[in-house]
Amino acid sequence: MKKYYLIILLALISGSSFGQMKLIKKMLSNEKDTTRKASFLPLPAFGYSQETGFEFGVGAIYSFYIDRKDTLNRSSNFALNTTYSTKKTANFMLKGDAWTKGNKYHFIGDIRFKNQPFNFYGIGNNAIKANEDKLDQRVFKTLFDAEMNTLPKAYTGVSLGFENYRFIDKEIGGIYSTNPQILDKDGGSVAWIGASQSYDTRNSNNYPTKGFFGRATYQYAPDFFGGENFNGSQIKLDLRGFFSLAPKVVLGVQGIFYTIQSKSTPFYLLQQLGNDQMMRGYYSGRYRDENLMAAQAEIRYRFMNRFGIVAFAGAGKVFANGQFNGDGLKPNFGFGGRYFFDPAKGLSVRVDYGIGEKLPNEKRQAGFYISLAEAF
Repeated sequence: MKKYYLIILLALISGSSFGQMKLIKKMLSNEKDTTRKASFLPLPAFGYSQETGFEFGVGAIYSFYIDRKDTLNRSSNFALNTTYSTKKTANFMLKGDAWTKGNKYHFIGDIRFKNQPFNFYGIGNNAIKANEDKLDQRVFKTLFDAEMNTLPKAYTGVSLGFENYRFIDKEIGGIYSTNPQILDKDGGSVAWIGASQSYDTRNSNNYPTKGFFGRATYQYAPDFFGGENFNGSQIKLDLRGFFSLAPKVVLGVQGIFYTIQSKSTPFYLLQQLGNDQMMRGYYSGRYRDENLMAAQAEIRYRFMNRFGIVAFAGAGKVFANGQFNGDGLKPNFGFGGRYFFDPAKGLSVRVDYGIGEKLPNEKRQAGFYISLAEAF
């Protein structure tokens, strides 16, 4: 799950009143930095999501171009974050996204740790709030992808990953402890070996205004750990298109399909509907199963280099292997605002409010998110 931030500009300002005014003016300036120089921003991290509550911590963002003279060279971005939240969650994240000269090679690295309570509702597309069961989880994940430009706009890559999960049931007797469909309840480990193929014609990897992006990944988990630990594979397909409707208006569309294949899949590896990127408004993991399909569209209006607003809508569902149909699609829609702290590179902080379905005898599902970068 991606981390949530809000850059509190005034908290970063120190020194004389002249220096304060100069920094404020710079952070609100509508001018772009055309020198393509690197930017480094240490910042207090403050954010919110319905899964974690309010988060407080520290972090830093470093963005640069490997080749400043090449205007087609994509920006490389590194982010570090550590937070603690009002729901007693502890999180650490170190993420890198690097492009070499001529965009010949692309490297992605991700290390995450979180220790937090969460709500479990069961398995399937029809999970209900009445079955809510409270768990504690400790998760460690690491992933490394390396891609090479093999054909014009096309990248072929390999990946390695490792995940470890531990769970404690805080309310014995609920659906978590009594449902026999829920496998590997104490947690386990999984190691991934994967391959990927992508095609990318976007004019920016941070804030595209035109172009297409498609990526298919296959990951296989050998039986390294034995016992109830996972042995199987998963496939992920991600398609995105961007269209400039007017000088300051962009339409973005995205569709995803994720599937996991195994004779026995632990509940924590099942595909989950809802987060700050896709199906905003749904509690992450409220609905989980072997397959996830979802689509969304977003209208982006960047009325100034520093500021923008968006409106989005989508639909999606989860389902078991061999049980695909068009019934039970769950809708979502919402709106948000953007602050571009590096306008030239298109790097932003976003605030979104997503709204989901209203089930009988339940409040309408909704979520508020503060995050770095665009949703897609």
